[in-house]
Parts: sequence; structure tokens; C-alpha cells
Amino acid sequence: MSLHDDAVLVLKSYEDQVELRQAYLDHLAARPDGMWKACGAGHITASGLVIDPERGQVLLTLHKKLRMWLQMGGHCEPKDTTLAGSALREATEESGITGLTLLPGGPVRLDRHHTPCAWHLDVQYAALAPAGAVEAISDESLDLRWFPYAEVATVADESVVRLVEATRARL
Repeated sequence: MSLHDDAVLVLKSYEDQVELRQAYLDHLAARPDGMWKACGAGHITASGLVIDPERGQVLLTLHKKLRMWLQMGGHCEPKDTTLAGSALREATEESGITGLTLLPGGPVRLDRHHTPCAWHLDVQYAALAPAGAVEAISDESLDLRWFPYAEVATVADESVVRLVEATRARL
């Protein structure tokens, strides 16, 4: 099964945000290249909010290009075989934390936003940090920092706040 096919299955089983979900499915139906950065009309991306429920915190990255506090995530790569795997790869690479596991139940949210490269049709997962997790800044970040749930709204935009809320509701 291709990553494109996996994304279609994941989105068809996602039950929330019905209109946005349909827009993602329409995008994939119209664009065989809709998973890849080269698709200038926009592309599916995968992200993972790294969360430590025991400590009541999330790990955010100060994105090097956008200069915003965001969850880990980005473009799918040819080696990715599933959307969930792409999100977990991105979360692991950008956080430096090994042993992350995705919160069961599939994506937590969808978020469509414009970036300097194109529209991102982001499929957002949550990644649980193992006990004693130690983060390491990647070359895609200016900084990494753990934020208590209540502080996220003071540093991040509304899309990150909604992702944290949706993740906490799933816990």
C-alpha cells in the first residue's frame, strides 16, 4: 500500500472535522502527488505533539524558519510508509527523544494552514514521551521547551492550543 493510499484510509476513518476531512480527501483524489512537498497546490503533512501527561506538559519547538512555537512535524518523505509513521518520525527527529509512542486512536486533529512553501494539510497526532525523556534540539529548531498545558496559549497560536486541548480530551 502506498503512503497516498494509507492517508486516504486514515482520513476516511477520522470522524471529526467533517468538512475539512472531506477537503483533504478531495485534494488526494485530485492529486496523485498530493502527499509530497513538490505539489505546489498544497500537500499533506504529518505532525506529532509530544506530550508528557505525568508532568502535565507538552514539548514545543521554536521553528527555525517560521519563528513560532509549534508541535513537531513536517513533510512526508518517500521512505514513509504510513501517515502515523511519518508523524512519529517527525516527532522523534525534531524532539531528539527516542521511545515516543503515538496516542492510540489515530489523528487527534486536522489543521490547514498556509506556509512559505504551500498550503499544508496537516494531519496531527499526539506522541507520548517516555518517563525521563530528554530532548535534543535538531537543526530545524531554534529551541525546544516543555510548557505546562496552561502556558501554551501564551506562546503558541490557536492551532497549537486546539491541538493540546484535543489531545488532553483524548487522554
